[in-house]
Amino acid sequence: MWDDPEAGQATLQRLARAREAIDPIQTIEARCREIVELAELAALEDNEDSAFEAQLQLDLDAARIDLDRFELDRLLSDEHDASNAIIEINAGAGGTEACDWVQMLLRMYLRWAQSRGFAVEMLNDTPGEVAGLKSVTFEVNGSHAYGYMKAERGVHRLVRISPFDSNKKRHTSFASVDVIPEVDEGEQIEIHPDDLRVDTYRSSGAGGQHVNKTDSAVRLTHLPSGLVVSCQNERSQHKNRASAMKVLISRLQELERLEADAKMSDLRGEKREIAWANQIRSYTFQPYTLIKDHRTGHETGDVIRTMDGAIDGFLHAYLKWHARKESD
Repeated sequence: MWDDPEAGQATLQRLARAREAIDPIQTIEARCREIVELAELAALEDNEDSAFEAQLQLDLDAARIDLDRFELDRLLSDEHDASNAIIEINAGAGGTEACDWVQMLLRMYLRWAQSRGFAVEMLNDTPGEVAGLKSVTFEVNGSHAYGYMKAERGVHRLVRISPFDSNKKRHTSFASVDVIPEVDEGEQIEIHPDDLRVDTYRSSGAGGQHVNKTDSAVRLTHLPSGLVVSCQNERSQHKNRASAMKVLISRLQELERLEADAKMSDLRGEKREIAWANQIRSYTFQPYTLIKDHRTGHETGDVIRTMDGAIDGFLHAYLKWHARKESD
């Protein structure tokens, strides 16, 4: 380990992956043993204490949650599923209502990431003219963050009585969510300096006097592909440029993958699905409450809990649907 630090680091990474695979199983087994022992104890003592029974039910529910999450993890087997996720949300049709919808989706994903113990790094945001956000880009760092969040790629539709409409009419608004994996250093593609245009400007969002009074924001334009990436949430231009470059490299890598998939589909005579243009999920707040995923059929009427980050049901349903689709 000391003589060859690189090999030692690789060994530690393999060990960490092995622990990630084994620890959940051991945790579930231990929890189940405890529940069985408590149930046997209650049966022997003919214990009818309602508090004891309630605690036993809580322990059983917790074990079921652990098992559901373990089953979810086992479905994350695609090439980049273990990577961090870079997420961009853009307002679509709907004006101010759509910008508010972007803010609501951002809050939902931040709450979900917090519940998983994932770290979030804000990269760029553009405020709406009245409320909400026109667009926002952020990174979710955690084990299999991309594997989970790829289920959210697509168009999300909201139907509700708009708080911005004095006539209290029902409005429909749209937001697109794009999710790409963060590329590992060993997989990064090279960008020729002549292919890159770098613009600096003053940040327009929150962040204090330093952020708003210096040209710390960075916009990178990859000339051959036309891809544009901006970052303004860091205090220094150097950090913003590094973050923007990370996103640009990941987007170029994703673009290459999509082009390869398209060529393979052409060879197979398949019609390519344009995922970003599809309405994947509808959120109806009025006149009834229902959130439905149009790909998997999974739905719930608990819109408050879902918007507070409880989206594991949708993620799990997507992973099962995706696994069946890949096996067909």
